[in-house]
Formats: sequence, C-alpha cells, structure tokens
Amino acid sequence: MDFDGLINGIKANNFIIVGRVGMDLFTQPGGATEDAEEMMVGMGGSSANIGAGICKLGGKAALVTRVSDDSIGRYCVGQLERYGVDATYVTPVGGEFRSSLAVYESRLEGHQSVIYRNGAADFQMDATDVSAVDYSAFGALITAGTVFAAEPSRAATFKAFDLAKAAGLPIIFDVDYRPYSWPSPKVAEEVLTRAAGVSDMIVGNDEEFGFMAGGIEKGLDKARALSETTAAMVVYKMGHEGAITFAKGEEIRTGIYPVEALKPTGAGDSFMAGLVTSLADGHDLKSSLLRGSACASVTVSRPGCAPAMADTETLEKFLANHPGPTAA
Repeated sequence: MDFDGLINGIKANNFIIVGRVGMDLFTQPGGATEDAEEMMVGMGGSSANIGAGICKLGGKAALVTRVSDDSIGRYCVGQLERYGVDATYVTPVGGEFRSSLAVYESRLEGHQSVIYRNGAADFQMDATDVSAVDYSAFGALITAGTVFAAEPSRAATFKAFDLAKAAGLPIIFDVDYRPYSWPSPKVAEEVLTRAAGVSDMIVGNDEEFGFMAGGIEKGLDKARALSETTAAMVVYKMGHEGAITFAKGEEIRTGIYPVEALKPTGAGDSFMAGLVTSLADGHDLKSSLLRGSACASVTVSRPGCAPAMADTETLEKFLANHPGPTAA
C-alpha cells in the first residue's frame, strides 16, 4: 500500500488492535517496590494502552485478545470499556492461563519493571478470534510485537494481517521487542522481520531496528531499506534524540518535548496513539509526529500507563504551554 492509502485508512480514526491487555501495579512516586505498603492499579498491555490512548484523543478502537476467566480478566475488560475501547472481540479463556501482570516503579533512578507472563492468556488467541472480526468496519489494523512471541497468537496475528489486507486495511506495526516473551533471540529476529516485511507502517526504536538488522549500527539502514521496499512509512525512534521518519522518499527529523519524567514506561504506546489520531485529524506528518512525542512526554511525567495518557484537552494545553520541541 502506498503512503496515500495508509493515510486514508488512518483517517477513518477507527482502529482494530490485536494484542494484550493486562493489569499494572505501580508504586507511589519515587517509591521502590520492595518498600511499598500500598500500590496503585491501572490497565496495561501495549495494545490495550494504544487503544486507550486513541480513545482518549477522540478516535475509536476495538481490541482482539484473550483474557483469563477470572477477576483479573474481568478487571481488564472493565477497564477497556471504561476507556471506550470496544471489547467485543475479547474472549475469556479458562484453565491455568492468566492475564499478564506488570509491577513497576514510578521513578527513574533504579527503576524496576517486573512482568508476569507465564501461561499468558493472550497467547491463546487463535484463528477463530481474528476471523470473527468484521475488518470492513475499521480503517486500519495496529499490533505490537509481543503478540508474535508464542503460538497460537503468532499464527492468528498473521492471519489477521491477511484478513485486514483483503479488506483494504493498512497494517501498522509497533516492533515492541520484549526479550522475556520470546523463546530465543533468533526466533524473535525471524518473526519480527517477517511481520515488518508485510506492514505498511512500522514504528520502532534504534535497538529494535538494530536487532532485526543484526547489529544496532545497522538499524538506521534497516529502517531506511524497509521504507524503500515494502513499507509506506517507517518511524525510527532514538529516545531523547528524537526520531527519523521515512515516508514518500523523504527523511523527516523531529525532536522531543523535555519534561521531568517520573518513569520510563508507556511512552511508545502514547506516541503511537498521538501519531495516528493526529494524522486522522488532518495534521501534516511532521506535526503529527511531534504531537505523538508530546503525548509520550505527558505519559512519562505521570503515574501509570493508560491512566497517564493524554486526552485531547491535556495534549492541547501541554503544546500551548511547552517551549519545545528540541531541535531535530
């Protein structure tokens, strides 16, 4: 699909998202997990966070996944509905499978994130789940790389790609490489490279592109090559140094909005939500990238992931009052 086709799909501002939803437990600001006597709770999971961010910014989103058939799974579904994410395609699974749990700290120095993913319920998503979706009702499909880490979720997601493409939807892929979810780096490299090769828009950081290329020094060339061969748009993120975006034969460099960060988690999910909803609202590509960066800055400055993500009013106020962004 070419760049115009990608943007036309995004402009529907209605996304089908494939991937996990979980529960987050996080400390009070500055606190260490081992010293905590109480913790805050919120919705987590990359795909669910992206969906929540999209809805908070005025878009529509539906999630396809599985959750555990217990109180944690019901919490996840309830949270999706609270944020306005359509949970029609979220299916409970019984037995010993469990929805993921993340325990992390609201601090930068010594930050620890502990993810419980053994017997993950979302990895039980199969072909029946993705085949139940009416793809023609949506403008684009979004997924994050964790969904490919195990079967049957991996095969189901590739089937969702095929079904979405058949319905004319662009595929938006956040590489989101999490080593702890994968059986080996070799499997991860092969599968993520395959997913990137069939995606219309790819978002990843320098380490993730470097991982797929066989070395971090090769990551930028990998991102550029994908934009010249298979993808209509590739966003190469470089943390505090900003991002380089490849689209329509151009390279667009953008900076960030410096803030006093409370923790590092949730930035990528909010960047994606801000980027696609801004494109849907008619902002040009560079402005949309910067709005995505602003969303990331808002999220890292507040506790939690989904709870910390900006709504439209928060984003506009942040942009009006912040002196940034930094130079590209």
